[in-house]
Amino acid sequence: MLTVGLVSYAAGTMAALVLALVLLTGKAGGVRKHLLMFAAAASALWMGISAAHSAGHAHFYATLITELLRDFAWLIFLGGVLTALITDRARARRRFRNLAMLSGGYLLLLASATTYRFAGGEVFHLGLGMDWLLAGYLVVPIGGLVLIEQVFRNTRVDARRGIKYLCIGTGSLFAYDFYLYSNALLFQGIDPNLWQARGLINAVAIPVVAVAVLRDPRWSVDIFVSRRIVFHTAALLGAGVYLLAMGVGGYYVRNFGGTWGAVGQVIFFFGAIVVLAVLFLSGPVRASLRVFINKHFFHYKYDYRDEWLRFIATLSQREADEALEPRVVQAIAEIISSPAGVLWWRRDGAFRPVASWHAEYAGLPAVQAEDSLPRFLDDQEWVINLEEYRKDPGFYTNLHLPDWMLAFPRAWLITPLILHDELLGFVLLARPHGQHQFNWEDCDLLKTVGREAASHLAQYEASRALAEARQFETYNRLSTYVIHDLKNLIGQLSLLVTNAEKHKHNPAFMEDAIQTVDNSVTKMNRLLAHLRSGDAAEQQREQVDLCPLLEEVAITMANGHPAPSVDCQARGIHVSANRERLGAVIGHVVRNAQDATPPDGKVIIRLFKHNDMAVIEVQDTGAGMDEAFIREHLFKPFETTKGQAGMGVGAHETRDFIRNLGGEVEVISRVGEGTSFRMRVPISEEIRNRIELQLIDNNRTPNDGRIQEASGR
Repeated sequence: MLTVGLVSYAAGTMAALVLALVLLTGKAGGVRKHLLMFAAAASALWMGISAAHSAGHAHFYATLITELLRDFAWLIFLGGVLTALITDRARARRRFRNLAMLSGGYLLLLASATTYRFAGGEVFHLGLGMDWLLAGYLVVPIGGLVLIEQVFRNTRVDARRGIKYLCIGTGSLFAYDFYLYSNALLFQGIDPNLWQARGLINAVAIPVVAVAVLRDPRWSVDIFVSRRIVFHTAALLGAGVYLLAMGVGGYYVRNFGGTWGAVGQVIFFFGAIVVLAVLFLSGPVRASLRVFINKHFFHYKYDYRDEWLRFIATLSQREADEALEPRVVQAIAEIISSPAGVLWWRRDGAFRPVASWHAEYAGLPAVQAEDSLPRFLDDQEWVINLEEYRKDPGFYTNLHLPDWMLAFPRAWLITPLILHDELLGFVLLARPHGQHQFNWEDCDLLKTVGREAASHLAQYEASRALAEARQFETYNRLSTYVIHDLKNLIGQLSLLVTNAEKHKHNPAFMEDAIQTVDNSVTKMNRLLAHLRSGDAAEQQREQVDLCPLLEEVAITMANGHPAPSVDCQARGIHVSANRERLGAVIGHVVRNAQDATPPDGKVIIRLFKHNDMAVIEVQDTGAGMDEAFIREHLFKPFETTKGQAGMGVGAHETRDFIRNLGGEVEVISRVGEGTSFRMRVPISEEIRNRIELQLIDNNRTPNDGRIQEASGR
């Protein structure tokens, strides 16, 4: 059965349990924190048994025994607070031990007397007919009040602000117990109404103690209440109160509306639900509720964890083709519930409007870097409150805002975007619909997110500039390689023109000249096709037989000195590559070998197989290179030892091309002896399998021959 006592003590039990659970969080607080947690747990146990007694499920004797345990817990807690004020730690421990022994001994004596009474012992009375057991219970709250007075008296005046709520909360518990037992002693019995109200008295007093715990940082209570939960709870509670009021109103409409009562009630309820939906979806109402909760229920206006996570999520969660600038404005505006904003960003020596969120920025003028606004934001790093500026322009020294900015619809705040103490831009925000008081906390938060937004925007700008630079780099690199190929073709044609006067009547020379010109035209056409298709031409691979390709390269380079020779130690080796680009790359290496080798030297193009790789080696007997040059300069683009005659990209292009094929380049050289330039390229899978089968057959054939030979003998 639901009784007053059951509800009262159940409420007190919940309050004490919550306090005990709160005290379980955090690691600091020391002995005092554990003593208070023990007191809260003992109070919860006592009031839980008292609630069971009120419901008829527990004996009154159990409530009195657990009450003595609760009294002991609160007394030693107050003793711990009091002894903590003593600077001499040995003396403080001695005082605490004596207090614990005294209070524990007395309460054990009182528990024994209570047991004796409920066991049927004789009732003893003091003078004037007073019950000695009730008098014994009365001594406990008196001792508690004395301890509370000593705690408050011995606390420094400047520290009493933090201890007063603790004294008020515990003092309320003992003061009510004093009134309860003094009344019982006076009237020879406990007043049932006072006893039933005792649980609710504890439910009111314990939260006051909790306030003292939360106000003292030494307790380190790591409990967090989400503002979002408070907001939604308040909204649901308000909706419930609203619907309850509407229910009462509908009842009166139905009963006093006459013949239209029932219809009026339906219309009234439907209109009430529509109004509730409008209020729930109203931006100004939600903003006003959020501001009210932040102002009256929390020490700080913002839940910084939620605000920071939402800010980062807004900046990060965007489509691939969506610009970052509008997201920056939205992320900053949503922090203070601003409905719109415009971003100015520094470009070409001025701050230009580049993006907006729920606002029109087309036609807004740029702000020059030397104007008053950028200089003020750069020097002061302030968030400018335009309403404050309109009331008192002198507060913002040396700041003169243009009229068009003050005329911007609902213009409210100007937030600087600063990175490395340099102003990169600023955001103009519109005033929110709800009442929003701008203070130091808003200012600090906006300055902080402004720096983070400036960092994101600067990185975004750098990424775009890098992408453009890479496009130009690709174009310039392609142009450089084309020029390098043209240089080689020009060298061949120049040599042809030089020898034409001397050998123009020689039919064999003319035949070679026509073939050279035809080869040059073919290569130039291929270069033009490569320019049109870009890198796509290099991706068009085919199965290339290396030995015939090397022989063609040798014929093409035969007009240089010394003429290269070809040594194919393995034939039928194919690789997957673009044939023309591979031939041009090998030609570059051969041309470099010829340039480094005297006319009476040797240049050999050699092909052999090593494991699963085809090795193309260009060996010369030229001047050679030392290890430092090979390591630091050979493959570095635009570095050449040929002066104006070279581009310095041949070796770099060769290594990049071979690596794209899955191979590698190796250079072995000695100064004065020559160089071996080796290009290792993976053999095609199909050709590799064919070679393996051929090797198996070759290994079988000699054995078969020996068998036949042995048989013939």
